[in-house]
Amino acid sequence: QVQLVESGGGLVQAGGSLRLSCAASGRTVSRYAKGWFRQAPGKQREFVAAVSWSGDMTNYADSVKGRFAISRENAKNTFYLQMNSLKPEDTAVYYCAISLRTFGTNAGAFDYWGKGTQVTVSS
Repeated sequence: QVQLVESGGGLVQAGGSLRLSCAASGRTVSRYAKGWFRQAPGKQREFVAAVSWSGDMTNYADSVKGRFAISRENAKNTFYLQMNSLKPEDTAVYYCAISLRTFGTNAGAFDYWGKGTQVTVSS
């Protein structure tokens, strides 16, 4: 069984930056595609970013392109979401997830999930 734990969330002013981390334990996750999703109050969970298991492909939601970057550090069994130029509409609980089956935007195809970390961007 794989456990994922997010960290790095918090309160930041608009225009600021945060780096979220997702630490995996229980199994090496280097062969998994990795993704980040978010859910704002009253809204459905939405795709943010993903990286293929090999690291040679990334995918981003249009709303975060050019501002967010996903990366991974296999030696630490950890992956990251660097978030720059944050906007109030980025406020949400951010979840990390991994998948053996897909490199895509469908949350249903991800196999393991963290419990989330709150990101709040003030205007």
